[in-house]
Amino acid sequence: MIELRNLCKQFVQKNGQAFNAVDNVSLSVPEGEMCVFLGPSGCGKTTTMKLINRLIEPTSGSVLINGEDTAGIDTVALRRKIGYVIQQIGLFPNMTIEENITVVPRMLGWDKRRCRERARELMHMVALDPDRFLQRYPREMSGGQQQRIGVIRALAADAPVLLMDEPFGAVDPINREQIQNEFLQMQRQLGKTVLLVSHDVDEAIKLGDRIAVFRQGRIVQCAGADEILAKPADDFVASFVGQDRTLKRLLLVQAGDVADMQETQTASLDTPLGTAFGIMDDNDLRYLTVVDGAGKPLGFVKRREARGADGVCADRLTPITVTSGADENLRVVLSRLYEHNLTWMPVVDADGRYSGEVSQDYIASYLTSGRVAGHASARMAR
Repeated sequence: MIELRNLCKQFVQKNGQAFNAVDNVSLSVPEGEMCVFLGPSGCGKTTTMKLINRLIEPTSGSVLINGEDTAGIDTVALRRKIGYVIQQIGLFPNMTIEENITVVPRMLGWDKRRCRERARELMHMVALDPDRFLQRYPREMSGGQQQRIGVIRALAADAPVLLMDEPFGAVDPINREQIQNEFLQMQRQLGKTVLLVSHDVDEAIKLGDRIAVFRQGRIVQCAGADEILAKPADDFVASFVGQDRTLKRLLLVQAGDVADMQETQTASLDTPLGTAFGIMDDNDLRYLTVVDGAGKPLGFVKRREARGADGVCADRLTPITVTSGADENLRVVLSRLYEHNLTWMPVVDADGRYSGEVSQDYIASYLTSGRVAGHASARMAR
């Protein structure tokens, strides 16, 4: 959907010397992917973004959108095909929220009914009541609410490409996380091709299908978040993503992904202890989860207590007090394991059924193995 070919932008400083703000950048972003431009201030990521929608013109190189060189497209027509969100929001103060959202659709000739329906649809996507807010003015809304409007305004005309320059940077941490979650939910529904500029590593990990790390106008590494964290290309990337990059990888894997990789073994309350011990012995397990008729975990039986014992699992049941949701990431799970002084924890699905487990041993093995999480599991973990 978006292709950058040897893109360069040169500026002349006051002393007359030229420098390359964007230096031979090449990148391909497939349709429906979200790529985050990550790097410190002044590294060229925002300039690259502005070259894409031709807010500034490149010194050399080209930008193609859906195979078409943007140099041959009228700039007004080009920008109507691209949604653009900036940190400063830029809502028009004398327009209502509905009028702000529908600026581009109205320019494109949409009728009032279609504009109103689109505005209401988008308001629902960011959990704002259209009946309450659409006829208000920006000054009557909080900063976080205005930021939401800035995001959905860029989506109003249903442009296939969305450019976002530090879109959540001016919002407090609590609102930022909520808006990020809402945006991810929208992206799952809409499947836009998104380029997002950020200097926040955690934001890039959470939002990006891929991350392009910039330094001095060049891309020094472009890969999935887990690969960048596990195998940084050089010392600059390793330093920028942080010394805790190993632990950050836990954000990319869900407990449910771990459970899905296991062959689940369970018993019921009336399973003989001898049978339970046989299951544990055959599968080299130290304990066996006991579930009810609906598959929900009730407790577990320890291998050493089942060895040579008479009776059924109900007689030696140790209750389960803490579980993990399938959609919780491994950093949350590890924190809970430490909090409750546990070595393992059952994983349950949305209906509370047992689907496997996560252990401290598995987490340690994953982090030290150097293996990279699959794209699907990383994407769903967000």
